[in-house]
Amino acid sequence: MIWLEGFRDKTVVVTGASSGIGRATAVAFGAAGARVALVARRQETLDEVAREIARAGGTALVVPANVTIRAQVVACFQTILRAFGAIDVVVNNAGVLIPASVTQLDAEDLDAMLRVNLFGALFVMQEAVPGMLEQGGGTIVNVASLAGRRGYTPLGGYCATKFALVGLTEALRMELHGQPVHISLVMPGIVETSMVEQLTHDQEFLDLWPQSLNMPPSWVVWAVFAAARFNLVEVSVPPGAGTLEKLAALAPGVADTIAGWAKGTSHWLATALRNGAPTAVRPATRRPPPARRARRHPPRR
Repeated sequence: MIWLEGFRDKTVVVTGASSGIGRATAVAFGAAGARVALVARRQETLDEVAREIARAGGTALVVPANVTIRAQVVACFQTILRAFGAIDVVVNNAGVLIPASVTQLDAEDLDAMLRVNLFGALFVMQEAVPGMLEQGGGTIVNVASLAGRRGYTPLGGYCATKFALVGLTEALRMELHGQPVHISLVMPGIVETSMVEQLTHDQEFLDLWPQSLNMPPSWVVWAVFAAARFNLVEVSVPPGAGTLEKLAALAPGVADTIAGWAKGTSHWLATALRNGAPTAVRPATRRPPPARRARRHPPRR
């Protein structure tokens, strides 16, 4: 497409580039002719992504870093600037999800999500913005979530971190009003990635959301491209979903009722898809709280 030519020879930094949305985004920018800096913790996986970009005709720089450690983010940007001279687009995508009901949410798990989803994004923005202002422009695309506009169970902790990221992004956009640095939000729903794959083992979640309804990462990639190319303030995936959530915020009581109805419908659909035949909707019954699950190291995107 002609509008993709706008990224040719531009420098694009993608965090969380080792898998899922980040990997798909990095490969797409490489195929569009951009110079792509790949940022994540796992160098071996980043090397694979770099080879994939090379096969697509692009240029990639592998920069292993843990975005939760400020010093590593600083060193990461210094490495990229030495290699490419400037940074035109940053896709702030690194994220982690640990599902749990609010009553069972472990403080350490919430802290782990905050460190990546909020503080990691903050450190990246704090490094990117001054350089972009000095060079006369740039774009930052923060990949948040529709879960950053409304809370869902069993994703309460994850929702809290994405609500925080949305607020931080909107505040930065106000700070930079009139400046040549554009800040965008991309708000995807549930995407088929390794981060979400762990939810397929969570029966409570599967009762609410059939796996077959997950979106492919390519949908989010196009949203990121559109946000960066056309300086869009916010893009929801699928389109219009974010608007519905904002409207729901005007009448939260009504929204809760609708969400309860949707929960029952989703449970019926999930059950029907699992069993291969429709199942009658049974009245919701109060279930005992689940036993606390053993902590695990969740995959990041």
